Amino acid sequence: MKRRSLLTVASAATVMTLGGVGYAAHRRSKNPYYEGPRSENFDGLRFHSPEQGADKNLSEVIRWQLTREGERWPTHFPSPFPADKPPERVDTLRVVLIGHASYLVQVAGRNILIDPVFAKRASPLRFAGPKRVNPPGIAYANLPPIDAVLITHNHYDHLEGPTVARLWQDHQPTIVAPLGNDAILRGYDDSMVVETRNWGEAVDLGGGLAVHLTPANHWSARGVNDRRMALWCAFVLTSEQGVHYHVGDTGLGDGAIFRAIAERFGPPRLATLPIGAYEPRWFMQPQHMNPEDAVTALGLLGAAQALGHHWGTFRLTDEGVERPAEALDAALDAAGLPRERFLALRPGQVWMPG
Repeated sequence: MKRRSLLTVASAATVMTLGGVGYAAHRRSKNPYYEGPRSENFDGLRFHSPEQGADKNLSEVIRWQLTREGERWPTHFPSPFPADKPPERVDTLRVVLIGHASYLVQVAGRNILIDPVFAKRASPLRFAGPKRVNPPGIAYANLPPIDAVLITHNHYDHLEGPTVARLWQDHQPTIVAPLGNDAILRGYDDSMVVETRNWGEAVDLGGGLAVHLTPANHWSARGVNDRRMALWCAFVLTSEQGVHYHVGDTGLGDGAIFRAIAERFGPPRLATLPIGAYEPRWFMQPQHMNPEDAVTALGLLGAAQALGHHWGTFRLTDEGVERPAEALDAALDAAGLPRERFLALRPGQVWMPG
């Protein structure tokens, strides 16, 4: 295959990872994932967020791809932290970034994976699409017993079906996902049991630990013509260790979703927030925060500590590999906040409260 053809395939796979194949999804009349009553966030066919803007159309996707002037990424961007070998259980709180938006959260004696992606590519294709530039911060073989798996949404950099199916076979965890994502996950293992919930609903994980599904300014698409046909969410974990607010992907919007978290749950002890995949802003702003937006969200939440993810592992958009961390430091300085209050995590990096 010629170089130009290879680049075309790779670029298309990147768009597909972000759900780009769903951009043309306007003619479908039946939802393949979810059948339920109309509600505040479901019109009978598609879900929508509190600030749902107009869907990007295919011409805008093509415009982005044809005019991309993004910074090149290195083939390898190794983490300065060694791969973690977590303890079997933690009674307090221990958080490790596996890579991109994948975390292991150990809290209140429970082990929770969020958006676990262990594949070499975050892509629907094995031979093309965003390729991992650093190994997972925890080797799969070194995972502790997994009690729960939380899926924020169905884009390929957050929902990797083969890994979730493997976790199901190896650990039989409680799997929690927004409405409609059970149909997608059972396509990888039809024996899988998935607890699906709407925004405002919760799942009891035992031991005084609960996970609440809350809105995010994002969207979903997995294949052709399925844009916004499965729900997406953020999670709030509540336990004796306090409130942990986790966002996989979101735009800042007018900040209402963050103010609502602080009002309902109080200022979180910990907020894990995305800081990457934000350029070009004309295209990404409604769905992905940049570091300045993330610092604004931190202020609205009043969180004691924030950790940044969604950067430095898979190249999805146009900013350079180190730009999110640099921009985060600059945004914290401009806001007069100490840099240690919001850390841009690297794979294998462990955070525990002081």
